[in-house]
Amino acid sequence: MRNTARWAATIGITATAVCGPLTGAALAAPGTAPSTAPTTLYAPSALVLTLGHGESAATATPHRAVTLTCAPTASGTHPAAAQACAELRTAEGDFDALTVRGGIACTKEYDPVVVTVDGVWRGQRVSYERTFANECVKSTYGSSVFTF
Repeated sequence: MRNTARWAATIGITATAVCGPLTGAALAAPGTAPSTAPTTLYAPSALVLTLGHGESAATATPHRAVTLTCAPTASGTHPAAAQACAELRTAEGDFDALTVRGGIACTKEYDPVVVTVDGVWRGQRVSYERTFANECVKSTYGSSVFTF
């Protein structure tokens, strides 16, 4: 039941992140373009990132969730949306390719933290899960993508 609730929340947040920006355009009067409309077409990039304590997403209860929209502009509930989008663009959307920050000493304590990412990156469906040994190790991957 917990897993079903997690997926329902993730799908709801993803739908809001992807479709939310479209509602303003749908409500505009016919023949008028919203003032914030992009001048070119772009592939959508809208993600939902969740964090939970446990060894896998199937057994962990999410503790936090944020949205991250990178196209046409960086936005969402992620605390460092612009930086996170820049890092993902540099890594070409590959979460495993995010650079590790050096000079951080983490304890060898095993308190697993699982991060999931679901949504769309440049028009392609994304589903990612990674388990880190502890919160400190998680924070070393990318300077801001997993810091929420």
